[in-house]
Amino acid sequence: MIAAQEDSSAQLRRIVYTLLIVTSVATMVGRIMSVESKSGKTAMLSANDRSRWCTIRALVDHGTYEIDSVIKRKTDWYTIDMVRHKGADGREHYYSSKPPLLPTLLAGEYWAIKAVLGVTLEDSPFYVARIMLVVSNVLPMVLYFVVLAWIVESLGTSDWSKLFVMTCATWGTFLTTFAVTINNHLPGAISVLLATFAAIRILHDGDLRIRWFAIAGLFSAFAVTNELPALALFAMLSVAFAWRALKQTVIAFLPAAAVVAIAFFVTTFAAHQSLKPPYAHRHDGAVVATVPISSSEFDAAVALPKILEEMKSVGIDVSPRATLTTTAKPNRWMLWDLAGENRYAILPTEAGIEVREWDTWYEYEGSYWMPENKAGVDKGEKSRAVYAFHTLVGHHGVFSLTPIWLLSCVGMGLWLKRGPRALQAFTFMVLTLTLVCVTFYILRPEKDRNYGGVSCGFRWLFWFTPLWLICMLPATDLVAKHRGWKLAALGMLAVSIISATYAAMNPWSHSWIFDYWTHLEWIAY
Repeated sequence: MIAAQEDSSAQLRRIVYTLLIVTSVATMVGRIMSVESKSGKTAMLSANDRSRWCTIRALVDHGTYEIDSVIKRKTDWYTIDMVRHKGADGREHYYSSKPPLLPTLLAGEYWAIKAVLGVTLEDSPFYVARIMLVVSNVLPMVLYFVVLAWIVESLGTSDWSKLFVMTCATWGTFLTTFAVTINNHLPGAISVLLATFAAIRILHDGDLRIRWFAIAGLFSAFAVTNELPALALFAMLSVAFAWRALKQTVIAFLPAAAVVAIAFFVTTFAAHQSLKPPYAHRHDGAVVATVPISSSEFDAAVALPKILEEMKSVGIDVSPRATLTTTAKPNRWMLWDLAGENRYAILPTEAGIEVREWDTWYEYEGSYWMPENKAGVDKGEKSRAVYAFHTLVGHHGVFSLTPIWLLSCVGMGLWLKRGPRALQAFTFMVLTLTLVCVTFYILRPEKDRNYGGVSCGFRWLFWFTPLWLICMLPATDLVAKHRGWKLAALGMLAVSIISATYAAMNPWSHSWIFDYWTHLEWIAY
């Protein structure tokens, strides 16, 4: 009788899971079918996704990572998320500032659509983009929901708890919000879940088959290419797997991860002739020459001939027409050799005038990322305390916008206190990763304290979503025993769903708390 009741309960849960997934997926597809830019001419919603779309189109339509011809041809394709540097032809070009691996993979999808259907992003931007969004975002989200349901069934202990967590997953997080736009957060979070699923099979269930190590290596590495802080997750899984089964780790986990790493660096080099992604090129490069003039005696007009002479003496040929102009940073000049399209950074020091390689790819005329051009939250929050407040409980707050994560905090405490050893280790890993990443972002310099730009939430932590959902289970198991607590949990879910759906048509917009506080004039950016 008990077994029959359990089977009936499990069957009913699967029906509810299916309904939750179908309704969530249907709303994502519906929003994608109507997604369009403010101009009404494309399906691109912000500079962020336009940046990746530019790379996709440039690769397939022009056979290059250079986006010059794409951003100049139509204003609707223009993006501020780009860098400029010298290309393989020796001349400077514009490139997307996003790591090129993901756009390269998506370019393969666009190539197939173009080859089979004969349509292009230029001629049919809505048709092509919406097909790609469904294939690239929605279908992986279906896999995400199904795998998460398996984990919930495996680790949860009550019907109410399992159904609550799956409702949170399908309706109460920002991952579904971002389904209408190309972004790195969905593939990052989905990869984290698939790697975690494999880790549970290995460390919790004791299944040491090669396949799980390969899956964990492949997807934990791909998570890193989309969310760099996920490197800490990869490192922790590497140690745990090596301790549990060194042989399988060496022959499956590491080689699978190496495939992703090689693809990341190959595409980065193909795009930029550098193994470092664009966001790593924000500082002056190596010293190529030093002119014996002290900073106190520095005069640009007088120093220029001496700088050119010294550079020539070390084998660097610079045109006599080169100019020396000031930059946004004090006591720093740019040597611009128009003839050869070469730029150098000039820094007066006590030891002499340093001539450095130009490696600040975000610094070019008209760049939005120059201090004087930034606007709104992109200017950076001056107060670190204010930034911490808004990151956690303010207008971009993890807990104010999605209070369901308070249950995850309780769940972590419960599993750490009395969970099985494997789940204690998992919880310790999640808690450590969370604290390290939150601290890292709060301690960033002022220019980087921008809440992730214009976004419906603190998007840099979205990759934690599947980890926090899993850690919610012990808390919801406990909540299920108390009617009052269930009502409180449902209230948290309601607020989270409101936050996730408020920006459903464009996740690259501010949260409802941000808009409301702006209306009240409590904040001003």
